[in-house]
Amino acid sequence: MADIVDDLSAEYEQLDGILTALTPAQWEHPSAAEGWTVADVVLHLAQSEELVIASLAGDEAVFAAASAGRVDALADASVAAQRQISAADLLTRWRTAAGATPGALRAQPGGTRLQWVTNRISPAALATTRLAEHWAHAQDIAGPLGISYPDTARLRHIAWLGHRTLPYAFAIEGIDGGPVYCELTAPGGQIWRLGDPAARSVITGPAAEFCRVGARRLAPGDSTLTGTGPLGAQALAILRNYAF
Repeated sequence: MADIVDDLSAEYEQLDGILTALTPAQWEHPSAAEGWTVADVVLHLAQSEELVIASLAGDEAVFAAASAGRVDALADASVAAQRQISAADLLTRWRTAAGATPGALRAQPGGTRLQWVTNRISPAALATTRLAEHWAHAQDIAGPLGISYPDTARLRHIAWLGHRTLPYAFAIEGIDGGPVYCELTAPGGQIWRLGDPAARSVITGPAAEFCRVGARRLAPGDSTLTGTGPLGAQALAILRNYAF
């Protein structure tokens, strides 16, 4: 738990370093998230982080409108309703919510299951989900602005999440899935192994590409990832770093 929460805090700090230096024009620049400016992306992160705080406080009513297939539409509507906020106030709002999350996660008793969108998950899984979302949206911000956002060893959490949610991804696609083994090269050159090495279906390649495919920021065919065995290619096609 301490490891993932520490890494989540580090991801917040890396993004904060980018946001702090943005000019007014950069806040209004189109992001890589279709239809959203950079400010819209940060607003979404602030809104979703406020949902984290609500969940940690036991307020599950905030997810009453959520259902499978409607999450993106709800996010779009929430952003559209609050676009008038200034960049300075927006940054403060995101920092306030993000600053409260790590401590609140650490304070959760063992065995806790928290409501998150349409599922109940552990505090560690929620921390991993938030890290994955902040990392993905950091790509949406940094890429179009030409700002460097180096990959780090924190991607191991996101890779774990993508592999962990494969059974769910198979299920919602109506695919009769099975075990998939992943052997991924970390940004630092280490090999990260996920799953049973005896599995017949295997995915190999860079962890950074695996995470981007799972975040739907990179098409499997545009990556150097390889899927072999009866489910390897299908697993790459449906890979997702979230479970709702």
